Amino acid sequence: MASILVTGCAGFIGSHLAERLLHDGHRVVGLDNFDPFYDRAHKQQNLTACLAHPRFSFHEADLRQGLDALVDALPADPIEVVVHLAAKAGVGPSVKDPIGYLENNVIGTTSLLEWMRHRDIGKLFFASSSSVYGNTPEQPFREDMNLLAACISPYAASKLSGEQLTYTYHHLYGLGVLNARFFTVYGPRQRPDLAIHKFVRLLQSGQPIPVFGDGTTARDYTFVLDTVDGIARGVEYLLLHTGVYETINLGNNRPVSLLQLIAAVGEAVGVEPQLEFQPMQAGDVDITYADISKARQLLGYAPQTPLPEGLRAFVQWLETVPTEHL
Repeated sequence: MASILVTGCAGFIGSHLAERLLHDGHRVVGLDNFDPFYDRAHKQQNLTACLAHPRFSFHEADLRQGLDALVDALPADPIEVVVHLAAKAGVGPSVKDPIGYLENNVIGTTSLLEWMRHRDIGKLFFASSSSVYGNTPEQPFREDMNLLAACISPYAASKLSGEQLTYTYHHLYGLGVLNARFFTVYGPRQRPDLAIHKFVRLLQSGQPIPVFGDGTTARDYTFVLDTVDGIARGVEYLLLHTGVYETINLGNNRPVSLLQLIAAVGEAVGVEPQLEFQPMQAGDVDITYADISKARQLLGYAPQTPLPEGLRAFVQWLETVPTEHL
């Protein structure tokens, strides 16, 4: 049993991960600042199972407040691995608020790294994003691609900056790091601002679905429990290795076009979608497509959930959520 710190533990992916790590026998220290990007009650509901578990402790703090705030907020107990999920997420909102994204995702990450150095914690799983690949023409996306001029949104730039920071701390202080680029994670507890969540609610209320562009843009949709399995495997990898530095893709290796997704969501809901075509949104990429061979080789990562099955699970979960939490 290891002691794992999960930042962003009340969020969509973080809450699922905390439950998985507890199930695997670990002690989980959860950290979240309840960013008002969406309803706090939604995030508190995410934590229900964890808060009832004897090996889980929760601490509310904001990484942007710096080292002293983290020292005050977090227990002095030993921590073997940090899983850093906390971030302001989303390409579109980052275009409107680049400073907020850089403060949270770059300054906040630096504060966490400094706290880890202060505490002599030597292993980090860092959640990056497929957005760092931008509109890279070569597909599928490989971890060794040159991304110097790839990012086309502040969110993407903040995530690539985070990866560069983790390398700096690896080089200077010997920090063991596993960077994981997530690819369009969906499923129960998904944030209300994300496409699948919006599409289901629009269909259920009889409204048309906005289609940005011509509908041919594609995403590598990955079910949340498949992503979480990759993270849990990454934690085990870090526990077994010291001083490593690796970057992996955690995707599904199966891009789905926007029109295909909308049709699949319609089938899951049982409603024929009505489409409303609109211009492309600033910062959006044409496609995300993960080469997952490295994650398979290092971790045994192998996503299992077909899109229709994952969408049905999401729709079933959404039916249980009180309207005021959406």
